[in-house]
Amino acid sequence: MNILERFSLKGKVIVVTGGTGILGKAFVKGLAEAGAKICIIGRSQEKAAERVKLVETLGGDALAVVADVMDEHSIREAKERILEKWGTIDGLVNAAGGNIPGATIAPGDSIFDNKIGDTIKAIELNLFGTIIPTMIFGEVMAEKGTGSIINISSLAASRPITRVLGYTVAKHGVDGFTKWMATELALRYSNRIRVNAIAPGVFLTEQNRTLLTNEDGSYTERADKFVQNTPFQRLGDPSELEGTLVYLLSDASAFVSGETIFVDGGFNSWCGV
Repeated sequence: MNILERFSLKGKVIVVTGGTGILGKAFVKGLAEAGAKICIIGRSQEKAAERVKLVETLGGDALAVVADVMDEHSIREAKERILEKWGTIDGLVNAAGGNIPGATIAPGDSIFDNKIGDTIKAIELNLFGTIIPTMIFGEVMAEKGTGSIINISSLAASRPITRVLGYTVAKHGVDGFTKWMATELALRYSNRIRVNAIAPGVFLTEQNRTLLTNEDGSYTERADKFVQNTPFQRLGDPSELEGTLVYLLSDASAFVSGETIFVDGGFNSWCGV
């Protein structure tokens, strides 16, 4: 197999949770262009159907499934639908997540006045919303001895980003879970099953729009700080995540497991001086 063939996802069945989101759209597009068959999981039937049309316009094959990553029963039902259509699962992208407005501490608030219930919800969505699909879809890969799982980490797991306590705690958990699962799957089942994570830099999404933009569309002070502390001096474009995603799902990264890859314009590397 030559190097170009190793980067191909032709014929591989990839499940994308959170496939109806902004980053999810970029993931779905990149996977379709790499030749994958894609199951798009989200809570909006309309948006999931839009993603299927996107894949089909690129000449690919896709399935839309409405399911909640926090609901074990609905994810098990999704697995059965995927197996009924394609007979297997080769990869999983755990892209469901994001912050919850009530879990974000306002600049003038005391950190001790945060809404604990919303903070817990943010932790559950980002951490258990990764663990639950992994345990259900990952079992298919374990049984056949091959597969690749990609989790979505964050800069918040390596650098203390203010105001987002629940999100920060959850993403630290995602990093730990990535290493733990990579180790256990390889030791117990096969060295052809891999688990890695992508840590995106700052990308404008629906979840963070109110934090990063003003009503007139200009950047907030917080967004300006991100840009000023990024060597590339800009926010990321979702399409810039596609290459890393395809690489980690493909045979080109066959000896890479338990890693978190930053796609952040150098933010995590720079001290600011």
